[in-house]
Amino acid sequence: MDPLVDHWDPLISEFLQPLIHMPRHPFRLAGFGLQGLRPAESYALAHFATERARTLFAGLAAHSILPLSKMVSTAFGLVLGMLAHAVGWPIPRGGSQSIANALCAYLRSLGGEVITGRQIGNVDEFQGVRAILCDVTPRQLLTIAGHRFPAPFKRALERYRYGPGVYKMDWALREPIPWKAAECRMAATVHIGGSLAEIVHSESAAWDANHVDRPFIILVQPSLFDGTRAPAGHHTAWAYCHVPNGSSAPMSEEIENQIERFAPGFRDTVLARHIFTPASFEQYNPNLIGGDINGGAGDLSQLLVRPTSRLYRTPAKDIYLCSASTPPGGGVHGMCGYGAAKAALNDHFR
Repeated sequence: MDPLVDHWDPLISEFLQPLIHMPRHPFRLAGFGLQGLRPAESYALAHFATERARTLFAGLAAHSILPLSKMVSTAFGLVLGMLAHAVGWPIPRGGSQSIANALCAYLRSLGGEVITGRQIGNVDEFQGVRAILCDVTPRQLLTIAGHRFPAPFKRALERYRYGPGVYKMDWALREPIPWKAAECRMAATVHIGGSLAEIVHSESAAWDANHVDRPFIILVQPSLFDGTRAPAGHHTAWAYCHVPNGSSAPMSEEIENQIERFAPGFRDTVLARHIFTPASFEQYNPNLIGGDINGGAGDLSQLLVRPTSRLYRTPAKDIYLCSASTPPGGGVHGMCGYGAAKAALNDHFR
C-alpha cells in the first residue's frame, strides 16, 4: 500500500473491482455514500471472494478506530484504499515535524508570529482579537472557554464521547524488518492482522474494554525511503495497536509477538525501544484523552456532526473549534483547520 511499490496482482485487482463498478456520475457520490454507511465486516464478506482481499480491506477500515461491525467503517476503508492506489500514502522527509516547520515558516513570511511553550488557561487572555481558533477537544474547550458559553452548549460538549486509545512502540533497528512477505519489505505502511475475523475481534475488543493477544497493528518503516530517519546502515520503525480508552495494560509483548509472527527474527534486529501508553500520550498532549488520537469517537453520530451541530462555530461569536473533534475528523490532516478558518474568514474578515 505504498506509492513506491509498483505491484499489481490478482489481490489488488480483486480489491479494485467493487470500486470500479460503483454507480457512475451523477449518482457516483450517492452510491459511495450508501456503500460507505455499511459495516466494513459485512462489506468485505459481500464484495471480496478471497480471505486475502477481505483482510486487506479490514486493515484499511480499521483506521477508523471503530468496531468493523459498526456503520460507516466501510467508508474509511474505501477512501484509504482509493487514495493508496491513486496517489499512495506519502511520508514527509525528515518526519512530521518538517511539515510543522514549513507551515510556521510560511506564516512568518506573511508577518505572523508563532509562540510556543505558553499554557493558555482562559481565552480572555486574548483581548481585542476578532477570532480565536482553538485546536483542542471539547473537554479542553470547556476548561478555557466554558464561561463564555450558555448552559445547553456546555452540556452538549460534556456529552461528547472519546474513542479507544493507542499503545505505541518506536524501535531503533540494526537492519530492515525481515518480513516473510517480500512486498512488506518495500512498503512504508504495513497492516498486521492474520484474517478478517482476527482484525474484527481486535477492533471490537478495544471498544469493549478488552485486550487481545493478537492485536491489529499499524506499522510504519519510514527509513526504507527516507535516509534522514536513521544513521547510515540502520533503520527505524514504529507501530501501534488500539486499546481501551485510558488502558494501563502493557502491550509490548503482544505487539512484538505479532510482528515476529510475520517477520521471524524481528526482535534480533532491535537496538532500542520507546513506548507510549495511553496515559503517556495524554501527558504529552492533553488533547489525546485516554490515548484517543482521533479527537473523539468517529461513529455515525459523531462523524459529520461533531462536536455539535454548530461544527466549527460556538455561541461565542469570536471562538471557533478547529481540532480533529470537528469534521471531517481525525486523520484528515489539515481539513478541520481549513473548515474552521473558512468559517472565521466568512464571519469576520470579508
